[in-house]
Amino acid sequence: MKHEICKTADIPETGSLVADKLVLVSHHLCPYVQRAAISLAEKGVPFERLTIDLANKPAWFKAISPLGKVPLLRVQQNGEETVIFESAVILEFLEETQRSPLHPADPLARARHRAWIEFGSAILNAIGRFYSAPSEAAFLAESEGLSAMFGRLEAELATGRAGPWFAGERFSLVDTVYGPIFRYFDAFDRIGDFGILSGKPLVEAWRKGLHERKAVKNAVTPDYPQRLHAFLQARGSHLSTIIRRNEAATALF
Repeated sequence: MKHEICKTADIPETGSLVADKLVLVSHHLCPYVQRAAISLAEKGVPFERLTIDLANKPAWFKAISPLGKVPLLRVQQNGEETVIFESAVILEFLEETQRSPLHPADPLARARHRAWIEFGSAILNAIGRFYSAPSEAAFLAESEGLSAMFGRLEAELATGRAGPWFAGERFSLVDTVYGPIFRYFDAFDRIGDFGILSGKPLVEAWRKGLHERKAVKNAVTPDYPQRLHAFLQARGSHLSTIIRRNEAATALF
């Protein structure tokens, strides 16, 4: 299941694809777009970013996006264009064609990283259920589910890791996936203390490191926090009710 924001609103170091131009078709809030943007930035690959309104999809976008979702990577080479869709495929394509691989070279380690990337996608789906939960009971249940998922991640980070990133000292594709995940919690923390990451010091330290990473910071526009807040407020969910309640209370002072 693709995260709702995105549909509605291992090569040698010397390997490289010679492309005339790479265009990342984006949406302001989509975490899957951010994955691709972080990977491109970490690899030092020049690219153009084209942001569209998913509530009013351009005809050209509908024509080239089989699933009607972002991200898309438009690869222009020798006067021809190839469109790649789905973030996981885009990330693997960049690994196969560009310098500075972010995956580990060892096949077993690489498989482990891919598995935790999938776990990251499951967390994004759980985040979507959390901010869309219609009632307090559903909201609390989703909060507990998210906390348990991060508990599994905390346990994984405790298994011999030495360094600020998922793989220790080396920034990897797993980090590109979790940077956008933790960005949601910047927004959630401004709304209330939901305790999802409480008691998880390794997760919190990882979150802090990713928050300060240049490529992660630059994966969104400066107005991202305001855009995400407006999106969450408009959901008609229990979290939306909390936001409105907070703003009403603030207006009294």
